[in-house]
Amino acid sequence: MKNARAALRYAKAILNLAKDSNDESAVHEDMQLIAATIADSKEFSIVLESPVIKAADKMNVLKATFSSKINNITLGLFNLLQENKRIEMLEAIAKQYTIIYDFDKNIQVAKVTTAVPISPEIEAQVLAKIVALTGEKANLENEINPSILGGFILRVGDVQYDASISNHLSELKKEFDNSHYIPKI
Repeated sequence: MKNARAALRYAKAILNLAKDSNDESAVHEDMQLIAATIADSKEFSIVLESPVIKAADKMNVLKATFSSKINNITLGLFNLLQENKRIEMLEAIAKQYTIIYDFDKNIQVAKVTTAVPISPEIEAQVLAKIVALTGEKANLENEINPSILGGFILRVGDVQYDASISNHLSELKKEFDNSHYIPKI
């Protein structure tokens, strides 16, 4: 990833500034919103990365999109990136911020893969189970993969629990393939 080290340095600086003013959770919400907005809109990403579009125009787009929803520290980041001609790094900085914020708060990222999106009720149950098993909070990412047919695959840290139907079917197939029992007729 281009400029990853610089993005990490910006993210650490913003986290330290947010901690000093007790706004780190508000800035965290801002960074999640920014990362999601940029990731969801290819056009928005192209505008930020384009060398043809003036920095002032990029700032106008950022302020129009986020100004009513974000913290002053995040607005300050926009201005700093404009001054340093690094607005294109905003998405990378936002992602790095959420990673180091989660690490700082001992919040893990749990990834659950399902065939269909999970409901908020199921998500709450999964998060409660993760806290019960690990003793730590987790942010849940739901990845949709229809090839697992049903069930789920849960990954927290280095631990993976595969309760998918496709996994059960492949285990059953292995069992049949490894079986050397031939009935007598």
